[in-house]
Amino acid sequence: MRKWLALLLFPLTVQAAGEGAWQDSGMGVTLNYRGVSASSSPLSARQPVSGVMTLVAWRYELNGPTPAGLRVRLCSQSRCVELDGQSGTTHGFAHVPAVASLRCVWDVPGGGRRRPAGTGG
Repeated sequence: MRKWLALLLFPLTVQAAGEGAWQDSGMGVTLNYRGVSASSSPLSARQPVSGVMTLVAWRYELNGPTPAGLRVRLCSQSRCVELDGQSGTTHGFAHVPAVASLRCVWDVPGGGRRRPAGTGG
């Protein structure tokens, strides 16, 4: 079975107000169907942390061309931030406890099975 879209690497760096930073990364997901969301495993600090998030940096890679309409969000339990590219930073998690885990959620609008990468639509 050919995989249509897979997240290869998702490094994430979280800076906490006055308390330092943490970094985590994970392997990704495969999206074979439109209209179905897929979530990464939780990304979280490996050591005890305190304080609140101030800045979150992300980067992800796809194993093929970016599909039309791909929507990628980074989510805590209390909010989601839409990511506007394969890398960047956001202050959208300001005041979320630095100990909170984050997940990346991907979806492509529509319905039905996706064609393999490189075959279009």
